[in-house]
Amino acid sequence: MKSSVVLDASAVMAMLNQETGAERLTPDVLLHAVCSTVNIAEVQGKLVERGLDPEDAWEDVMSVVRHVIPFSTEHAKAAGTLVRQMRSFGLSLGDRACLALALEHNAPVYTADRSWKSLKLPIPVHLIR
Repeated sequence: MKSSVVLDASAVMAMLNQETGAERLTPDVLLHAVCSTVNIAEVQGKLVERGLDPEDAWEDVMSVVRHVIPFSTEHAKAAGTLVRQMRSFGLSLGDRACLALALEHNAPVYTADRSWKSLKLPIPVHLIR
């Protein structure tokens, strides 16, 4: 597989809701996209909160995210370690899980969260809007 890119939950939601910026997630980007199990759980949960049937919500998420990476103990350690560095940005566990995966894969990350552009990271952060 070509070098991967990592999708944040906000990018997946933008695709599902056909929001502004979703067009930046081209078929080529999505072909090589990976997502943490934490982030797909976050997206499915948001869809279920909005009233979607859990199975339908799961199918919707998986229509965007084809490659899912389990949240490992290494990811947990990295996400926990990022707390201090990311405190002033107010990043959630889901945000840090996404970043842990991107850092492990040395892969660019796609997000709709503008505050991520200010993060000092050794990986590219692509804002979709």
